[in-house]
Amino acid sequence: MASHHCVVLGAGLMGRLMAWTLSQQGHQVQLHEAQAPSVHGSAAWVAAAMLAPLAESAITERNVVKMGAYGLKRWPSLLAQLQQKVFFQQLGTLVVWHRQDLPEANRFASKLGETRQHLPELQAPVSLDRQALQALEPSLAESFQQGLFLPGEAQLDNRQLLDALRHQLNHPLVTLHYASQVSPEQFTQADWVIDCRGIGARTDWKHLRGVRGEVVRVHAPEVQLSRPLRLIHPRYPLYIAPKQEGVFVIGATEIETDDTSPASVRSSLELLSAAYSVHKGFAEARILEINAQVRPTLADNLPAIRLQGPRCIHINGLYRHGFLIAPAMLDAALGLMAGNHDIAQSLGIRVMEEMQS
Repeated sequence: MASHHCVVLGAGLMGRLMAWTLSQQGHQVQLHEAQAPSVHGSAAWVAAAMLAPLAESAITERNVVKMGAYGLKRWPSLLAQLQQKVFFQQLGTLVVWHRQDLPEANRFASKLGETRQHLPELQAPVSLDRQALQALEPSLAESFQQGLFLPGEAQLDNRQLLDALRHQLNHPLVTLHYASQVSPEQFTQADWVIDCRGIGARTDWKHLRGVRGEVVRVHAPEVQLSRPLRLIHPRYPLYIAPKQEGVFVIGATEIETDDTSPASVRSSLELLSAAYSVHKGFAEARILEINAQVRPTLADNLPAIRLQGPRCIHINGLYRHGFLIAPAMLDAALGLMAGNHDIAQSLGIRVMEEMQS
């Protein structure tokens, strides 16, 4: 693709990745963000950033899992190009359950088995008895009798990544515009307009809706967990992601609403009580943050790329899988801009072509 003047709307995860990659390719980039540079409180800032395609297959479609498997392989090469170091850990995912939730755990395991029949490149889950669980995560052996280990799955530090991408955008070919609330039709002179505004694009993408999530960050130096953990539960699939220096990200809730008000007492108590049931050390944890976010979601909960006219591309609907599938969406979008549909087709990414009115 020859050098172009590109306008990127939205400086969340997808917008930063697009702007950075385009500048690396020698394109001149204008990046417009409606909020402040910090993007504190955004979905990307609040997220746990787990890269767990097989674990997610229990609640999402196979093509999203395929995108996630692609992203799991692609993230290390992307992170290696950044000037600032970003925490990346690939020690797998641990899945546990309390005895009364064994039927739910069996259904979960069955779903993972179905996924691997269609995507055998994903590593097989390993059943753990109490002894094997103790060897993997010694602090959990008293609370759980068995578990599942999903090798190869990973996580990264979302906030370090966003900061590192922001640093990369201090580039001669990139012009940054913050507190700039704009829409694609304003840039008639640009060679390309790439809309990555997430939920902010609802005025231009009518099927977008918000799905609320509530996330707690705690400091719990007494809790020793080496890798992300998921707790099977009949009402909500709790996750606990250990970050650096004793920080843990705890989440589960999904609520069909655009409400971005603070988290309720009820949901906060449920999250923290579930975390306590996993490890008693969370009783003495210090609450750092309780955040609510709204994830941009399309009607079928699947992501999409929309080509609107010859030089305008919209990327949206990443839902709860933003960090998992962002590399796949990035490479597919760049391919489409170069006239190549291969990546999008191979990963099952929905591409919609619409003429501008």
